[in-house]
Amino acid sequence: MKVLVLTVSAGQGHNQTAIAISEYLERQGADSRVLDAYKYANQFLSDSIEKGYLMSTRYLPTVFGKCYRAAEKSENNRHKNTSISRLTNSMVGQKLLSYIEEYKPDVIITTHIFTALHLTYLSPHLGDILTIGIVTDFTIHPYWENTDLDYYVTASHLLNYQCARKGIPPHKILPFGIPIREKFSQQLSCEEARKQVGIENKTTILIMMGSMGYGNMVKNVQQIDQIDMDFQILCVCGNNARAKRNIDKLETKHNLKTFGFIDNVAVMMDAADFMITKPGGLTLSEALAKGLPVILINPIPGHEDRNQEFLINNGLAMAVSDTCTLDEAVFQFLQNDWRRKHLREGIRYIAKSNPTKLLGDFIFNEYEKEFKHAGAAAHPECV
Repeated sequence: MKVLVLTVSAGQGHNQTAIAISEYLERQGADSRVLDAYKYANQFLSDSIEKGYLMSTRYLPTVFGKCYRAAEKSENNRHKNTSISRLTNSMVGQKLLSYIEEYKPDVIITTHIFTALHLTYLSPHLGDILTIGIVTDFTIHPYWENTDLDYYVTASHLLNYQCARKGIPPHKILPFGIPIREKFSQQLSCEEARKQVGIENKTTILIMMGSMGYGNMVKNVQQIDQIDMDFQILCVCGNNARAKRNIDKLETKHNLKTFGFIDNVAVMMDAADFMITKPGGLTLSEALAKGLPVILINPIPGHEDRNQEFLINNGLAMAVSDTCTLDEAVFQFLQNDWRRKHLREGIRYIAKSNPTKLLGDFIFNEYEKEFKHAGAAAHPECV
């Protein structure tokens, strides 16, 4: 079985989701490739989208949020030939089709709405190729209603009503959860994880604000440090080297370990009692798989606002606001045994411990059914 996994570099979540499902399929014996469709088809367009996304979410988040909200409010999105579609289909569609015709995949998976739109545009040329879209947040983004794929993977069955409102048929919905890498579906004890990180075996707070280290991380650490309780802090700054330098200079009364970009986030999660993070879809999927409660802060307006709403409305997280500061939220979490218990119970109810396996096994089952069907059609005497 050949599987092509399409992604677009607009935030790291799409890429990591693509890698997660591709790695699982390869381990099970499939021939799987991850293709950044825009980098392959048009480097200038890819750079523009990637830099535009990073610039707008970091420096113009209010504008980004207003654009996202305007797209949500549009009443005529369904089957609308959007400006996005017109522009990118002309620049990317034909090259993508050439790649597909050369590789000849049995299955195409997309982790981004742009490539889902391309697959819909190219559908007359795809024949019997199975097409699957993965929605990488706890909401259904604008323009998924403009796509026509065989299946749609969502974060939870609690999004089924939203799917229905967007015209996605129930039989096409796969509420398996957002695919994550295998290490997030495995579990270390707190003691072992803390030993690997090199910290004491006591209450541990993990701060992690995405790969780019969004928000005022120095202020976050300072706020938590003023709480007069016994705990330690792990702070992962990602690619934000400036934040790491400034945090390293702080004199704190709590034990603090600071990290830059790391590859053992799964171990950090196992070591922590809870995590402070912005509500990115993939990070939340990883934390839920780990059974790790979260306090949400600094959502990017738009999709991350929707992620935060989903988790709060379903009793899976706490959140910081203008009137509930980070230190107050942390204090309440540490003091409220009942709240901690029910957060963990809610996570057990909603979370998928291994969403990647659920999707991977589904794909193999569908391929096997199609293979048997094709064999029976070719040799009717065997029926």
